[in-house]
Amino acid sequence: MDNNKPRVVIAGLRGGSGKTTLSLGLIAAWRQRGGEVVPFKKGPDYIDAGWLALSAAQPCYNLDPYMMSGEQILDSFWQHTQKAQGAVIEGNRGLFDGMDAEGSCSTAELAKLLKAPVLLVVDGTMVTRTAAAAVLGCQHLDPEVPIRGVILNRVAGPRHEEMLRTTIERYCQIPVVGAIPKLKEDDFPERHMGLVTALEHPEAREAILARIQVVERYLDLEKVLAIASQAPPLSWEPVYSEKRVSKAFRQPVIGVVRDSAFQFYYPENLEALEKRGARLVAINALRDTVLPELDALYIGGGFPETHAAQLAANSQFRESLRSAIESGLPVYAECGGLMYLGRTLEINGDTYPMVQALPMDFKLERKPQGHGYTRLEVVGANPFYPQGMTLRGHEFHYSRVIHFDLDPHALVFAVSRGAGILDGKDGVCYRNVLATYTHVHAIGSPEWAEGLIRKALVHQREEKSKSERKKRKMDHGTTNTGVGDGVRQ
Repeated sequence: MDNNKPRVVIAGLRGGSGKTTLSLGLIAAWRQRGGEVVPFKKGPDYIDAGWLALSAAQPCYNLDPYMMSGEQILDSFWQHTQKAQGAVIEGNRGLFDGMDAEGSCSTAELAKLLKAPVLLVVDGTMVTRTAAAAVLGCQHLDPEVPIRGVILNRVAGPRHEEMLRTTIERYCQIPVVGAIPKLKEDDFPERHMGLVTALEHPEAREAILARIQVVERYLDLEKVLAIASQAPPLSWEPVYSEKRVSKAFRQPVIGVVRDSAFQFYYPENLEALEKRGARLVAINALRDTVLPELDALYIGGGFPETHAAQLAANSQFRESLRSAIESGLPVYAECGGLMYLGRTLEINGDTYPMVQALPMDFKLERKPQGHGYTRLEVVGANPFYPQGMTLRGHEFHYSRVIHFDLDPHALVFAVSRGAGILDGKDGVCYRNVLATYTHVHAIGSPEWAEGLIRKALVHQREEKSKSERKKRKMDHGTTNTGVGDGVRQ
């Protein structure tokens, strides 16, 4: 089967070149022309992906050559573009930046895998003819990478644009399809982990509309869409399918804490749970007072540090969650979720109480304490993963553990790449909780969803058995009382 969908990769010479805001405008402008556009983000990213999803009015999917195999990437791309008119893939960092000197896991390698034309964003700040040399270097470093056009960004004025455009088109033999002047970046403010999230931006939709106007004015959209349409057929036979829950079981109910404090979720992870039969229930740790009846709970990453006072103030919910954990509720927590389950979180000298389910304390530092890809081996017993398997994921956190009052054997992951929680270990296990700094992707690690579903079903059966025993006990007591009353009569 061939996938003939128009597609384009937006890449840069470096990080911070303007790929994200340009991609937002392009996706939204393409949509306005009547096309359904599926956004993809290369690499482990939640914030940019959230903005891309808002621009496309549908989920943005991640394609990560480190966490996913080539087959899994192709399968995901195939599955998610079947009903679309096109796809925009935003790269990360520089076009050839990867894991090693060979550029493995780079945006360039992803473009080759997807047979997707590349538009190279070139920052024109304080450069003229040298920009052509940089583009020419990219063309010659790997001629198999399909660089099909250039978009100039932060151009100083008409003369500057003319110099850049003339030299690039003369020496590189590819078109310049747009030239964007220096603009205020106030529409997309940043903080310690990147852009402010779309969920928290007070005027997110207005910011998207402003980028549409930029793209419509400064890009040759007809040329861009023509380049996207020149992508060759992508042959692929879908091979990955999810195991569904047997009809013998009640549909497992899995809670997902989703609010402005916890918003880092790959849509593929949530889809993986649903495809395996789960019903997902959204939970707000900032506003809800009681945890509903669940078979399992998933707490993703986010910004508990910027919402610490609100999380601490909601003591009813924290106590409800702690009580459920003590009663055996299966819980999988990543990064921000890990911090939330601890005793306290210290920020700038102030200490905030958290759920207090895990006897450990966290402190927010000024610099990242863990940033990049991770590789973990499951070395200890836990509710979700078989021992001996290897996980690939990523971490990005400014917090660290300052007190850890559990047995060291409670840490069930051995870290061969990354920082982890403590002393080369990650993944703290307590009762039916597994909490880790590492984020995993459900397509690259299908064991994650399978383990969460399996444990949810076990918990479901256990709770049903408890309920039936309690009912039998109550019925037995009622029967005895009735007989006694009859005798007295």
